[in-house]
Amino acid sequence: MLLAAHKGVFDLAAAEDREVPVVVTDFATAELVKHAANSFLATKISFINAMAEICEVTGADVTQLARAIGYDDRIGKKFLRAGIGFGGACLPKDIRAFQARAQELGAGEALRFLHEVDLINQRRRTRVVQLAADLLDRPYGPAGPDLTGFRIAVLGATFKPGTDDVRDSPALAITRKLHRAGAHIALYDPKGMANARREQPELEYAESMVAAVTDADLVCVLTAWEEFRYADPVHLGSLARGRRVIDGLNCLDQPLWIAAGWEYRGMGRPTPPPQQL
Repeated sequence: MLLAAHKGVFDLAAAEDREVPVVVTDFATAELVKHAANSFLATKISFINAMAEICEVTGADVTQLARAIGYDDRIGKKFLRAGIGFGGACLPKDIRAFQARAQELGAGEALRFLHEVDLINQRRRTRVVQLAADLLDRPYGPAGPDLTGFRIAVLGATFKPGTDDVRDSPALAITRKLHRAGAHIALYDPKGMANARREQPELEYAESMVAAVTDADLVCVLTAWEEFRYADPVHLGSLARGRRVIDGLNCLDQPLWIAAGWEYRGMGRPTPPPQQL
């Protein structure tokens, strides 16, 4: 709980009874806290996604890297999951507003790094399209790939599981890119279908995960719903036209999916040869 000091009485005892930390500060500091906190979280997410980019060109595994550095108490394990980046109504908006306000105040240089944080976040969305082109054996030129004739099952539309919120959703942004590349999209999300349909009415909306995957040439898991994380890859493989999967959140059991015959691509993760599984 953050309280800006001014004339008035605060029920600090009630907050202490709930074991809620209370910070009493001035208005200027209080106004900065939310933007500073969200900027730090966004930076941490983009940092591990930048490490994913390095892992992709070196053959390293970003999931193991994140686990290792997370043991350092100065870093911690939270917000170190590489994937398709952050979205929602807060983080993208806040880091851009923070940069703009700092520029107005003559301190834009101090937050210049947030521009790169934003760029890294956007690149992860493009990376999924690159992986799709690779899996479907299509060239990726300056205008992107031509995915005409391919059916892609997109599992997930919301910016995170447990919500129906699709505002600035990386999953939906990637879906737009795949659709614009000519792919036929079959999208399914446990809670976000209605909101996604309002954003992109031109897509096919499947009634279930099974319906979306049926006859798909490629499956993209873009929101880490438990329904997707614990899906049976053998059963889904019997429905799909092509056993190709992009794990946009590194949330699937990689060895299990590969053993079921799927050509797997994660974010910042190497695909081990079969003899290593």
